[in-house]
Amino acid sequence: MRVWDGLDTSSTISFSSSSPPIATMTENPNLQRALLQRLNELNPISVFDSTKVASIEPGPSCPSQEPLDLSSYPSVTLSSGQKILARLLVGADGLRSPVREFAAIPTRGWDYERQGVVATLKLTPSGFKQDRGDMAIAYQRFLPSGPIAVLALPNDYATLVWSTTPEKAAKLKTLADEDLVAIINAAFRLDYADLEYLSSLDTGHVEELDWRSRVVGVEEDEGHIPRKVEGVQTGSIASFPLRYRQADTYISSRIALVGDAAHTIHPLAGQGLNMGLADVQSLANAIQYTVRHGGDIGDEMYLERYNGEMWMRNNRMLGVTDKLHKLYRVGWGPLVGLRSVGLKMVDQMGPVKGWLMKQAGGIVP
Repeated sequence: MRVWDGLDTSSTISFSSSSPPIATMTENPNLQRALLQRLNELNPISVFDSTKVASIEPGPSCPSQEPLDLSSYPSVTLSSGQKILARLLVGADGLRSPVREFAAIPTRGWDYERQGVVATLKLTPSGFKQDRGDMAIAYQRFLPSGPIAVLALPNDYATLVWSTTPEKAAKLKTLADEDLVAIINAAFRLDYADLEYLSSLDTGHVEELDWRSRVVGVEEDEGHIPRKVEGVQTGSIASFPLRYRQADTYISSRIALVGDAAHTIHPLAGQGLNMGLADVQSLANAIQYTVRHGGDIGDEMYLERYNGEMWMRNNRMLGVTDKLHKLYRVGWGPLVGLRSVGLKMVDQMGPVKGWLMKQAGGIVP
């Protein structure tokens, strides 16, 4: 992975490949397919297709002589009319989680006033062999308006993640394909002032990039900048608002929150999905421990094993990405110089870079 400052191209940090690799890129449909296949292998598992949650309410009160009081159980009503009483209800239902709302768990945070623009890109063929070429290299450039990253996929494809202002995001989505390709290539090759000028144009980005590249003398070095983009997959470009959110707790009685229902993070470190998967693994471990010890999986005492492990760990990652976003959106000269010196120093510290790589890959808590 190679990361550099958009206002000081000499300020870079590079992470070499390791064995085993710290991360793997895969498209979301592949994950969904694997999960559905695994669910089909497990019995008894009930999957409710083509239905929605209509409401979540407390379970019915039972007469005092009944051995089991269901009033503490969440009662989920589906759009089909079916009701399900849950010993443990897991909210993996996103930023505006109905499960979190039902449990009355507050969240804290703010909006970044930025949009994340994503797309699937087609790259020019690599001059390197597949087993050692830039298929394995991720590139990220920090611009004052937000970072832009290209993350490698197989067969000369890549994923674009560009954090920018809402106005620029809206404009990127309206550009003709050839102009969009040109401005993505420019974002990794031109000075920020030149890129800002290109961003102000409504058309003609291809000719403007060609002219400025010749004048500046841009060198196409696969080790330092990504291969040129030659196309954008039809229908793949989209955008979403960037936010910081952290729930006060991930649990309450018979409730557990995971993923975006529990926390929302800036995408600059690519940790959103990883954090959600780590949540699920930790919660599964807590449930397994509870079952082995004959406990109630909805009891907060047992769920605290999950909350205690993940809340502070996620809070640290949220804090780091939030501070990086705020640090690199500043264009004030003295601060640019200071952060450049700091990045260069970290790049020379092998143990520190190794620790950062493991953190990014979720290898250590």
